[in-house]
Amino acid sequence: MGLFVKYIKQHIKPAVLLFVFTAVFAVIFALYRLPIMAVVYAGLICLFIGFIALAVNFIAFVKKHRRLCELMEDIKVTCDHLPHPGGPLEEDYQALLRAVYADRQEISDKMRAEYTDLAEYYYMWAHQIKTPIASMRLRLQDEDSGLSGDIAEDLQRIEQYVEMALMVLRLDSPSTDYVFKEYALDDIIKQAIRRYASQFIRKKIRLQYEKTGCTVLTDEKWLLFVIEQIISNAVKYTKPGGEVTIEAGRDKILMIKDTGIGIAPEDLPRIFEKGYTGYNGRSDKKASGIGLYLSSRICKNLHHRIWTVSAVGEGTVVYIDLKRDTLEVE
Repeated sequence: MGLFVKYIKQHIKPAVLLFVFTAVFAVIFALYRLPIMAVVYAGLICLFIGFIALAVNFIAFVKKHRRLCELMEDIKVTCDHLPHPGGPLEEDYQALLRAVYADRQEISDKMRAEYTDLAEYYYMWAHQIKTPIASMRLRLQDEDSGLSGDIAEDLQRIEQYVEMALMVLRLDSPSTDYVFKEYALDDIIKQAIRRYASQFIRKKIRLQYEKTGCTVLTDEKWLLFVIEQIISNAVKYTKPGGEVTIEAGRDKILMIKDTGIGIAPEDLPRIFEKGYTGYNGRSDKKASGIGLYLSSRICKNLHHRIWTVSAVGEGTVVYIDLKRDTLEVE
């Protein structure tokens, strides 16, 4: 019905002109005292012919409208399949559309080339920066002092930021390297725990962890990054002498709980937003607000659900639903 109304609005001028012309003939016939019925008959005949023409034209209008709606998705790729123009004005519109499309493609190709160059540079930088980090870590192995421990922790933080930079590039890359297989969840968790073992020891934070015995269908590298980010936050915001608990039941919902400072209620709905740090982030000037955002993006790509429950002063619990029994074929 809405489409018919739009069609009538578009063709209202010819209908008004037909009414005006009929009225002019009626007035002239009346002035010359000619039979008015002749005008009425002529008007009815014109109305009948106009109605048939209107119906045929409306059917063609609907077909063209549906065709254009179907092309709305294809137009992002090509504009070679536009319907045949119905006149010079439509030819002009299609020429304008092709010009805009060509300009858009040129801008898109330029931006894609610039992004590729930038991504390649950051990939090279990330791999090169790992060499001096590894060298410094080797030199610190022979040192056993509070200063060396602080430096080692800072090096670990640098490594984490380098990994985050690489993940950002890979997430926005046209191609991904996801490898979905059945993995033992405990193997992934243990890798994350080993990475932050020194921080657990330095802050004297107790770790409560028992083997889950679960196997999950996921990508090991990407899920490991998510778990590492959550454990990193748990250690960062838990005071010395606190506790971090990691467990998962038969429902394959991984729970990482800490006894840290917690998250303010007004911040909780927004912690997965890009760059959002909230009250805790404003207190800790080193927070970037990227870790949880990347974790949320990755979980979405892996088809895992992630959510958080927290209360100020009582700690934070992060849940990851790892249930995924079948691969989706597109």
